[in-house]
Amino acid sequence: MPTENDLLGHFECHSPQKIRDVLAAGISPTEPIRGKAPIVCLIEMYLRSPKFVECLQVMLDAGADIDDPILKAILLDNAGTLQRVLKSTDLKRKHSMECTFTSLKGVTALHICAEYNSVRCAAVLVKAGANVNARAAVDADGLGGHTPLFHTLNQHKNFCRPMMELLIKAGAKLDVRLKGLVWGGGFEWETVLFDVTPISYTQCGLIKQFQRDETEIYSNVNYLYKKLNGKKAPIRNVPNKYLLT
Repeated sequence: MPTENDLLGHFECHSPQKIRDVLAAGISPTEPIRGKAPIVCLIEMYLRSPKFVECLQVMLDAGADIDDPILKAILLDNAGTLQRVLKSTDLKRKHSMECTFTSLKGVTALHICAEYNSVRCAAVLVKAGANVNARAAVDADGLGGHTPLFHTLNQHKNFCRPMMELLIKAGAKLDVRLKGLVWGGGFEWETVLFDVTPISYTQCGLIKQFQRDETEIYSNVNYLYKKLNGKKAPIRNVPNKYLLT
């Protein structure tokens, strides 16, 4: 008989069929796991992949639900549903949810699109007038205040590169400077980063606990640098030869 831990494991690997199998074997799609609804556990997991939407849909089909219609549409990247929902909501409304990477506390819908690479929904929001440079909440230590762009810069497997390019084309500022950011807040890998810009935050992907690919990180650095300065970044020694020995 499968266990709740099996379900969490399949969430972690974004395995839609294995999630279906565990649910079919009797594991509840709604009974809390460690105090959280299973669908919340899936959303908060740290993998970012094209399989996320399918996994989420499996849970919804099994009876789980997401109370916030905007959040539900964005996480499914369902542009049609989002267009309908926007007719009765405020684009400036702030949202808060747990996130394993860049904070989603006091953010706009566009920040959430950026975190989950919901490019179709992001296009809807931008067309509707969403501010691509809206700021997230700032905590008591003055950390935060990031724009949606920051969610795309050092993502797992560079999953959010399409979202990065969409935001920049829509006018996202590349010279934003923050007092600091908390990455992975509340998780074992929580890290406070000071004096942060889009390019410096991208390079934070090279820190050990971020577990990002060096070549992908520098690809993003070069893209941002060229957009900001009009020329290719003077990047050297990538991948780093010392680390290859």
